[in-house]
Amino acid sequence: MRKTILVLILAITVTAFAAAVTLKIGATPRPHAEILEVIKPLAAEKGINIEIVVFTDYVLPNLALADGELDANFFQHVPYLDTFKSDRRLDLASLVAVHVEPMGLYSNKIKSLSELKNGALIGIPNDPTNGGRALLLLQTAGLIEVDKAAGITPTVFDITKNPKNLKFTELEAAMLPRSLQDLDAAVINTNYALEGGLVPTKDALIMEGEESPYANIVAVRTADLEKPEFAILAELLTSDAVREFIETEYKGSIVTAF
Repeated sequence: MRKTILVLILAITVTAFAAAVTLKIGATPRPHAEILEVIKPLAAEKGINIEIVVFTDYVLPNLALADGELDANFFQHVPYLDTFKSDRRLDLASLVAVHVEPMGLYSNKIKSLSELKNGALIGIPNDPTNGGRALLLLQTAGLIEVDKAAGITPTVFDITKNPKNLKFTELEAAMLPRSLQDLDAAVINTNYALEGGLVPTKDALIMEGEESPYANIVAVRTADLEKPEFAILAELLTSDAVREFIETEYKGSIVTAF
């Protein structure tokens, strides 16, 4: 009897607590904020109000989360989070993997890799994880080779073979779509490609495959990992509703990671 009463009290407490919960989640506009919009009404049914705070860069969302201005963020993959929190000494953790945004190589000047000229100027993201990811994609296409010792974060200084003598310029990831007119090609994260009006499955010269290890995750403060509202958030973000939305809305440009 006592155990039953305790369970009932706990259930009532959790329900009452959840009814009052607001989660402020930082996200880049597309697809992250769009995916969060899908689960907002589902979360409301479970007593959680999701407030979406839109960011257009890859730095501020983690700082805002660590400072307590956000309850969670949704914009990055684990390699980026691990590097960022190590560099800044932040106590953040991955809650759940939601989707993969295959990185691609885009150009306004050529239609195929065979047209890429010697000495062509290639734009890549200027943060270590996405810059390294871009170089690994170019290596997969046979355009360059990088030192294996560099792991998943090679830099331009780790390039060991460059038969086309490609030149590289490192820019903020969000700037790359707008810089295509000044570049021969650029490796662009899918969220920024979509915002720039590009259709990855149609416009990318090359793309990562579905086996990419760079799944986009929701990050929270490590101390909050076990909170019941985050268990609900993780459940909703890996639901059939989200799977259907991603498959219908993005048509292969983005793939689920669950």
